[in-house]
Amino acid sequence: MKKYEQYDAIVIGAGHAGCEAGLACARTGLKTLITTLNLDGIGFLPCNPSIGGTAKGHLVFEIDALGGEMGYCADKATIHRRMLNETKGPAVHSLRAQVDKVRYHEIMKSTLEKQENLTILQAEVADIIVKQGKLWGIKTAMGEKFKAKTVIVCTGVYLNSRTLTGKYIKDSGPNGFTNATKLTASLKRLGLNILRFKTGTPMRIDGRTVKLDALEVQEGTDNLPPFSKNTTSAPKNVAKCYMGYTNEGTHEIIRKNLHYSPLYQGVIKGVGPRYCPSIEDKIVRFADKDRHQFFLEPESLSTNEVYAQGLSSSLPYHVQQDIIHSIKGLENAHLMRYAYAIEYDCIDSTALDPTLQYKNIKGLFFAGQINGSSGYEEAAAQGIYAGINASLYVRALPPLILKRNDAYIGVLVDDLVTKGTNEPYRMMTSRAEYRLLLRQDNADLRLTQLGYNAGLVTRKNYNKLLKKRKDIQLGELILDKTLPPTLELQEFLKEVGEPELKTGIQIRSLLKRNTIDIFNFNAKFHFFDEFSLEIQQQLNIIAKYEGYIKIQEEQISRQQQNENIEIPADFDYNTLKGLRIEARQKLQRIQPLNIAQASRISGVSPADITILIIYLKKHRTEEN
Repeated sequence: MKKYEQYDAIVIGAGHAGCEAGLACARTGLKTLITTLNLDGIGFLPCNPSIGGTAKGHLVFEIDALGGEMGYCADKATIHRRMLNETKGPAVHSLRAQVDKVRYHEIMKSTLEKQENLTILQAEVADIIVKQGKLWGIKTAMGEKFKAKTVIVCTGVYLNSRTLTGKYIKDSGPNGFTNATKLTASLKRLGLNILRFKTGTPMRIDGRTVKLDALEVQEGTDNLPPFSKNTTSAPKNVAKCYMGYTNEGTHEIIRKNLHYSPLYQGVIKGVGPRYCPSIEDKIVRFADKDRHQFFLEPESLSTNEVYAQGLSSSLPYHVQQDIIHSIKGLENAHLMRYAYAIEYDCIDSTALDPTLQYKNIKGLFFAGQINGSSGYEEAAAQGIYAGINASLYVRALPPLILKRNDAYIGVLVDDLVTKGTNEPYRMMTSRAEYRLLLRQDNADLRLTQLGYNAGLVTRKNYNKLLKKRKDIQLGELILDKTLPPTLELQEFLKEVGEPELKTGIQIRSLLKRNTIDIFNFNAKFHFFDEFSLEIQQQLNIIAKYEGYIKIQEEQISRQQQNENIEIPADFDYNTLKGLRIEARQKLQRIQPLNIAQASRISGVSPADITILIIYLKKHRTEEN
């Protein structure tokens, strides 16, 4: 009998999902194999080399809090960073870093190569082998077979992918990398529904040919926190980004050449992202706009290439040249790489359970753009989540299920497996109903304990969590102190434009005033000198937003009642009279874990949920 090499876990793909999944498995003690079409594609950034941004930054902090790698790698490769939405509340503050594309890949590849328990193989996986309904392993295009207890599919945008620039169509992955042509058939045989999505990337311009003084400079912001708890010193700003605008001349060029666009010719069959349209799509959809913003951002310190964020396109090369040359500052710009659209296969993610495991085959997990999401951060978040759950599955431990009030990752996964998506899914702060509690500054307070319990977070970082918790508790004792209306306090209030006190006041209440925060208060009275800036920030948020936080906590408490009404795994909705046909079909397909998840399924009405609750309570009473 032929013997095959046995692994605990096999990860298919080494993009952002695959890297996190593979590291999570290996770091929790599993003998792990990562396969990739090309070793040069490990941790590759085919679109904009940036990490973070609105809502995406939250995901990076959560990945780090669970013990992941993306934030640490981004910190080491950072060349420009900013905090987005700083003028708004802390719930939407989002760190964004422009990273060195070459360095990021090199750092992540080196991290994987040095990781204990982790083996890397350049190979195309052709088949996921299932024998007698049980996962067996994988088979490569060369015919090599590997056995595994769990397999995590992280194939990104490479399945039957093709790139399109005008009439030029190439069977290829992003950036000219080889695509994967065999695995889709295997997924179909396993019963998965295959969807066709598309995305795109802008042209790259030789930075030496840009008139930078004609554009608006975007300096980086100093003294911002790093993404990772493992980063010992804050990354530096060593590059600049620039902002410009299209004009009516640009738009006229695009309108006259729309007939060349594969998007409008019907050549592109995949569904594109609504929230990141191509420049030609913007001109059609927002015809009233006389200009559109774009950004020029460096790809790397080792190249002259700059990335034209906001100008993605699938128009022919000569039209792309005309577009660029019509823009102020880019009149003589040289295009080093042309923009393209890319189509690819992905799965209907409602076939997965809330751990990202395929419902029909135990041990088979999916993560990243194969699930219909878009973006590096969304992929990496699913990667670490699926990796942790695959590891827990192999170790016969209870799964990690993050709820919508636990993390943005919980929102992301719940949206994908409960609602599904008919376009590339992008995380946004508006998707999180409890976003005041899911801030990037408290990701460790929410998730590090869970990562530690799963065996992924190091003892060093766990101790950092314990100290942070203790410092916050000590700081809250100070917040509860009552200050008498001393002359010094009255003078301070006058300085900041606040009315004088007639009686004593708690520091907590004082900080709720519009012109007072913990920083200007402490600069005067020094109550919080012993605490770090990070702890002071936490205490400031606690004081200023405690009323709103309490409201959200009460909402979560009410929602928890429905989370606690569990639905049996083998529940047959077809036997339940009173449910509408659409609700019955969708509930049967999704197989929600509880009433809360059932209520979020599109097409399931409140009336359907009421019928289901009544039945479950009655059935439970009869059993007792």
